[in-house]
Amino acid sequence: MKKLILTTISFVLLGYLVQAQTTPPATKDWSKIDLSSRAADHFMIQFGSDSWTSKPDSVKTGGGFSRHFNIYFMYDVPFKTDPHYSVAFGAGVGTSNIFFDDHTFVNVNAPSATLPFRHLDSTANHFAKSKITTIYFQAPVELRYFTHPENPSASWKFAAGLKVGTLLKAYSKSKNYENAAGNSLYGKTYVEKHMSNRFFNATNIELTGRVGYGIVSFDMGYQVTGVLRDGFGPVMNKFSAGLTISGL
Repeated sequence: MKKLILTTISFVLLGYLVQAQTTPPATKDWSKIDLSSRAADHFMIQFGSDSWTSKPDSVKTGGGFSRHFNIYFMYDVPFKTDPHYSVAFGAGVGTSNIFFDDHTFVNVNAPSATLPFRHLDSTANHFAKSKITTIYFQAPVELRYFTHPENPSASWKFAAGLKVGTLLKAYSKSKNYENAAGNSLYGKTYVEKHMSNRFFNATNIELTGRVGYGIVSFDMGYQVTGVLRDGFGPVMNKFSAGLTISGL
C-alpha cells in the first residue's frame, strides 16, 4: 500500500511535468488578470474506504464498510508568476471507521499493555457489528496545479501534499449482541461503547494525492505514522482511497 500511494503521488507530480512540457510558454500577463472570482476550493469534503496495512492474522477486519469522512476549510494561494500553481493550507476534522468480523471483539478501554483483538469461537456469544473509530484534528497542505486557473470549475486539477493531525477521540463500538445461532439477546439496537485514546498514536502524518476535474477528484492517502503507539500493539498503517468534493 505504501508503494501504491507513493506511486500515485509520483503520477500527480508527473502530471505537473507533462503539462509544463506540453503547454506553450505563457503569454499572458497574469498580474493584469483578475482571478478574485475563481473558486478557491475553500471547502473540501472527502468520503471513501479505509484499511489497515500489514495487519497480523489476529486483526480480522470485515463485517462492514471501513470508511472515512473528512471535512476541511482551505485557503488557496495562487503563484503570482504562474497561477496554474497554488499552495493551499487549512484545518479540519478527519474520521476513520474500521470494521471487524462478527467474532472479533475489541475494547479500547482494556487494562492490558497492548490493544487486545479478541477473536471469539464460533459457538460463543458475539456482536453482529464491531468497529473502531478515530477522530483527528488535521492541518492539510497541498501543492496544486490547475490546467485552467481562470476557471477551476472547468479545469483538470492535480494536488500532492500531506496532513498533520492530533488525536481528539478514539473509541470502540459494538452493536446487537447475539448468541451462536444469530439470535439477538438484548435487541438489535443494543450498543456497547468503550472510549480511550491510550493505545492510539497521538500524532497523525499522512501523505496525500488527488486528481480530478471540476469540483470532483479521486484521492488517496497513506498514514506514515502507525495507527497504534509504539509497543501498544501490531505495527499497522492506514491506507485511504475515495472521492473529494471541493469548491466554495
